[in-house]
Amino acid sequence: MEKGYVQIYTGNGKGKTTAVLGLSVRAAGAGLSVYIAQFMKQGTYSELKALARFDDLITIEQFGTGKFTLGDPTAEDRAAGQSGLDAVKNALDSGRYDVVVMEEGAMAEKFGIISTGDVLELIQNKPDQTELIITGRGASDELIAAADLVTEMKEIKHYYQAGVQARPGIEH
Repeated sequence: MEKGYVQIYTGNGKGKTTAVLGLSVRAAGAGLSVYIAQFMKQGTYSELKALARFDDLITIEQFGTGKFTLGDPTAEDRAAGQSGLDAVKNALDSGRYDVVVMEEGAMAEKFGIISTGDVLELIQNKPDQTELIITGRGASDELIAAADLVTEMKEIKHYYQAGVQARPGIEH
């Protein structure tokens, strides 16, 4: 790509991960190389199985502890977040990827697993031709100001409120 931008998908509504996965498949369809770092996730999610079909163009790695983070992050949470930051920096610096995704990067920043300053440094130093995409609820004002495109998913109504649990292939 001649010019890559910074995109953020945030908000309390469903669809942030779905949007970036769709964008990743679209990019692969155009022959672009994609790197996805999943912050705060560990485990087998349906998207891992699906994206394995595109392993020549899409690389996905997880940097989470597999435990829900509430309150202050543990040293283990921070170490996983740092590993994710290092991987994203390496992906950006490698020149190998056209699109780099920090999936749940905004949540990791919100909970203090990774620092705002570190994410802003990635944004500032990303190669001009690389697209950087950050997802997650609660993107900070600083990240939003640094982005070129911000989309907020707004929850209007959700079947979770009626007791429906996450379903394979739809929510995970």
